[in-house]
Amino acid sequence: MKEITERDKFGTSDFFGIFINGYNDGQQDFRFFVSTAGTQMDCLATESGEDYSWDGIWYSNVNLTDYGWTVEMKIPYAALRFSEQKEQIWGVNFFREIRRDRQKFTWNRIDNKIGNTITQAGILEGIQDIKPPTRLFLIPYSSYYINNNKANGTNTEFKAGMDIKYGINDSFTLDAILVPDFGQTAFDNVVLNLGPFEQQFNENRPFFTEGTDMFNKGSLLYSRRIGGSPSTSPDVGENEEIQQYPSRINLINAVKISGRTSKGLGIGVMNAVTEKAEATIRNSETGAIRSEVVEPLANYNILVLDQRFRKNSSVSVVNTSVIREGAFRDANVSAFLFDLNTKANTYNLSGNVKFSHVNDFDGNKNGYTAYLNFGKTSGNYRFSTNASYISDQYDINDLGIIFMTNYHNLTFNSSYRILNPNKTFNTFKISTITYTELENVTGKPQEASLEFNLETTDKKNHYFGAGFLVSPFETFDFYQPRKDGRYVYNPKY
Repeated sequence: MKEITERDKFGTSDFFGIFINGYNDGQQDFRFFVSTAGTQMDCLATESGEDYSWDGIWYSNVNLTDYGWTVEMKIPYAALRFSEQKEQIWGVNFFREIRRDRQKFTWNRIDNKIGNTITQAGILEGIQDIKPPTRLFLIPYSSYYINNNKANGTNTEFKAGMDIKYGINDSFTLDAILVPDFGQTAFDNVVLNLGPFEQQFNENRPFFTEGTDMFNKGSLLYSRRIGGSPSTSPDVGENEEIQQYPSRINLINAVKISGRTSKGLGIGVMNAVTEKAEATIRNSETGAIRSEVVEPLANYNILVLDQRFRKNSSVSVVNTSVIREGAFRDANVSAFLFDLNTKANTYNLSGNVKFSHVNDFDGNKNGYTAYLNFGKTSGNYRFSTNASYISDQYDINDLGIIFMTNYHNLTFNSSYRILNPNKTFNTFKISTITYTELENVTGKPQEASLEFNLETTDKKNHYFGAGFLVSPFETFDFYQPRKDGRYVYNPKY
């Protein structure tokens, strides 16, 4: 089957792929795919999943014949990461999917009883006397803008800057943007938001989407905060009106360094600086115009240390901070994370503890959250149970995003699935999910649900599914009224 798609979109085509790990450490694969239509797909794969925002430079060619199709792939060393050792052992696997009947084939067997595929690569030996190439990319840019309207006439603006990507060594990469212009990135869709929480938008700026897997640990980074809207509003007196208010803060520069040592220690450092922004206020009686700082010069930082061991477990420390010039709001968040798996990837124990500190006009605010999960992650029968607690003062919204605080919850999931096709089904899965969430102060349930799902595919790959969801208790929404002490009552169903 063949379907022409844009890059990184598989569509309904057959495709072939190669997975390469230059360190054979079970930590990260570079994956390259080619479809029968000649479309390239590539990603970085970790235990967290596949990141298709990464785009390497490599070459491929497809030839369709009367008996099938062939593919040629040429992958430069610059698109990979490997050590400087004289003799090397790489982890490699080859993958093929036949779309018409959903069959998947691998060169080295992947056991679907185990959820993690990057630890199941084959071994490629005999690689000798190769050296990582110099990885240096300089991408300058310039742009010229012309804006014309009846009120302000014609305004012009010239911008110039540069993107830099440099391989410090075989393990670490530096990315930098100097005086960036994101005028060519995709715009956000217009959304009518009537809910109690802010709208979360996707990140479209390449610097903040490429190679950011390390910085996403702990879910403390919402990069749209950097260069977003001002953090304060001007004080408007009697007979005054806001004449001009900046919708976005200009980014001066940003730098990130990330990589992983041969001992499994991942290090990520990111820094960004945004310029001062002012609002213009006009007195309607006197005509006097004044300006007021609504966002000072600000420095955004994130540091990540992630130690992996046994190819399937990790312990991490994350810190984020926002430092604003003058008497403006500053924030700091620290987190400790762990993800532990048994040697056979049968059981998992994971969790985290996070602390937030905010220094605002009204004084200091300290908050915390804790999370613990235990589960069986392989085999026909799987389960997980987890609990979390979030204090009312926990706040990561200067560099992250969080909607709800001041609650604790408990979740239990269980499922049964077949791992190999039988006479009736190719796949079969039954799962249940129970979730209870309570407000910290009153102890009233904010959410309570019991969910049941059935998913199957028959021998012709037809999908059949069914499910139901019930809420066995009445619940209380403390957020929708937007006023302390009030709530919306939701009956059970």
